[in-house]
Amino acid sequence: MKKLYVKSEQTFALVFIAIYCVSQSLANPLSRAVGVEGSFQAVFSIALTVLLFFFIKNNGLLERYGLCRSSCPGPKFFWYLPLVLLAVGSLWNGAAMNFPLVDTVCYLCSMLCVGFLEEVLFRGLLFKAMARDNVKSAVIVSSVTFGLGHLLNLVNGRGMGLAANLCQVFGAIAIGFLFVIIFYRGGSLLPCIFTHSAINMIGIFVNEAGMTVEKLVAFSLIRLLIAVAYAAILTKTLPKKPDVKANADEK
Repeated sequence: MKKLYVKSEQTFALVFIAIYCVSQSLANPLSRAVGVEGSFQAVFSIALTVLLFFFIKNNGLLERYGLCRSSCPGPKFFWYLPLVLLAVGSLWNGAAMNFPLVDTVCYLCSMLCVGFLEEVLFRGLLFKAMARDNVKSAVIVSSVTFGLGHLLNLVNGRGMGLAANLCQVFGAIAIGFLFVIIFYRGGSLLPCIFTHSAINMIGIFVNEAGMTVEKLVAFSLIRLLIAVAYAAILTKTLPKKPDVKANADEK
């Protein structure tokens, strides 16, 4: 891993993203084969999280990838209150227990780790690697690839319909853009990781009873608008971060 990282940070990011996507696609059918939903998602996610975290920690890269406190105080981010609205968005139609207890625990463990993995991979590794050459391109690619990655839910056995999946994709692009701004301007990925994990974990308890396509689209649009508005405000109010190329030779 270290040799690949030293050779090319971007290649390292893409390889790890590919491993993550393949493992998540295989997890659903394997979990159903053993009769415990979310079991292999949990196993794969925990294993990749441990592997990636200790690689970053052991190579002194915690600060580079935002696993540290923000350089800006909470009031600058409006105490992250818009992130709370995004996190609880799945409960706007009510809450429900959708899985047996064991399955629910597996999904919760998996979603907790997915928040860490996707933020470190897309907002950390991929963004940092690309930002050396062009920050704007890095922001766009990090956000769009993160959103498009959710198209996998159409084919990985999660049973999502086209409308639901498209809403998820566009929402993920908007939230991905917001998270990039938070990380780039504040220097910490922790708020993004916590919010992402919370969105995923709360989403396990979404009440699908009475959830029409119209409601789904409306809720998705509200979350999208919150993400875009918050990102626009932070872009205007937070101090610019001119140190993208700083630490370029940290490896």
